[in-house]
Amino acid sequence: MKIELGPLGPKPSEQILGLILLFTMMTTLGLRLLPRIERLRAERWEATEGRVEHAEELRAEAESLRQARLQELTAARHQAARIRQDYAEQGAASIAAARAEALRDRKALLAATHAALDADRVQANARLREDVGELAVTLAGRVVGEPVHTVAAERRTVDRFFADR
Repeated sequence: MKIELGPLGPKPSEQILGLILLFTMMTTLGLRLLPRIERLRAERWEATEGRVEHAEELRAEAESLRQARLQELTAARHQAARIRQDYAEQGAASIAAARAEALRDRKALLAATHAALDADRVQANARLREDVGELAVTLAGRVVGEPVHTVAAERRTVDRFFADR
């Protein structure tokens, strides 16, 4: 069945020319205009939504870095607390050792001092007895009116007096 279109019916030469122009136009659009349009659309998308996505990516990366730094900081704080605790324990041990050494030195010094005092006391006591004996003999000689040194030396009177005490 053939429909008569009259003046609307295309002529074959016009159809061929139309097809050639259509393919030329499609080729020009595909090779030249569509890449430019796509590039422009991509640039506009990057300028608007791409920046938002990029900002979200940066924000997520910054948050992950922040979390990593917080974990490092927490670990560093724990390590610092351990170090402080270790040094506090070492300090307490050092203080206890120094205190024990000081007590030993104190006891040794006290023992040496007591020994020196005892020796000085014995020496002073002997010297005092000697001096008191001489003074007693001198005083007795003055009271009696004549020297009693020889009598006191022969009888050892002063030594017996101190021995009784």
